[in-house]
Amino acid sequence: MMKQRSGNPIDKHVGTRVRMRRMMLNKSQTELGNALGLTFQQVHKYEKGINRISASRLVQIGNFLQVPVTFFFDDAPDVAPVSGSKRVLTAQDGIAAFMATREGLTLAKSFMRISSRQMRQQIVSLVEKLEAVKR
Repeated sequence: MMKQRSGNPIDKHVGTRVRMRRMMLNKSQTELGNALGLTFQQVHKYEKGINRISASRLVQIGNFLQVPVTFFFDDAPDVAPVSGSKRVLTAQDGIAAFMATREGLTLAKSFMRISSRQMRQQIVSLVEKLEAVKR
């Protein structure tokens, strides 16, 4: 039986940030792949953290996505776990993962376009109430 590869938490974080920024610019995996001379499958593996992104490739990705390389490491885990240990997911990990989804990005963009502070507060209150009902 083949063991399924699991990416390093930092590789996953960098991949999530690549996906989030790509989606913010409404670029497809194919467009990013074409710009880098890669297939969309390779971009997909980068975004999932399955394959590591080299430093030179990360510079290319940053140039295409119009961000400095440091963008990909914002809020990254401090250290990779030692072999055999488990890394506890933080709230930041969940937020980053959510923002890398189409729904998360659409929700955030739409929410930011609401100019009324009172309306935004009412929406937050509604979401909190919906979450409480789920429990």
